[in-house]
Amino acid sequence: MKPGPAAPETQVQPRWLAYSQRLEQRALEDIDLVVVHATELPDLAMAREYGERIHYRNSGTGNSGHYYIDRDGRIEQWVALDRVAHHVSGFNRRSIGIELVSLGRYPNWLDSRHQRWQETITEAQLASLQGLLLQLRARLPAIEKIAGHDQLDTRQVPASDDANVLVRRKLDPGPEFPWDAVLAGSGLLRTDRP
Repeated sequence: MKPGPAAPETQVQPRWLAYSQRLEQRALEDIDLVVVHATELPDLAMAREYGERIHYRNSGTGNSGHYYIDRDGRIEQWVALDRVAHHVSGFNRRSIGIELVSLGRYPNWLDSRHQRWQETITEAQLASLQGLLLQLRARLPAIEKIAGHDQLDTRQVPASDDANVLVRRKLDPGPEFPWDAVLAGSGLLRTDRP
């Protein structure tokens, strides 16, 4: 396996979740996939509040990504790469989750009348994401693939306003996500079948 491209200096602020040391450990060599998400929340503070919530009583852990990129391009790392974050069902052990702060469908995620995406990612987020991907490729050469959360979780659920209508559970990172720009220079292949 050839090493990834040279990584530019991308500033990442560690801000570990309270339960991060309780998450399952993994070998860095097993990571071959990056999954891009959108928080579908108003801001990073609310995303942190959601991330700190305990959903798995046996382990005392919750749902979160590894990295969060705010609208101004600032990157925080909430979970170490050698820990399995709960961010996409069925792919957690082999993937890194990157969350982009974005309203998405907030606060009516599953309301059939409110499925329009509310904002695109900012130029600062795009630049930070591109830099982070290059940095990850340089550190973890087994990473070859990238996918959106919506590509890996295609489940439909009853709408919150009408149980007879089905809506997509996940639409992130959003219908206007700039895949061409993200893929250019990253060396990653976009996939829906990792």
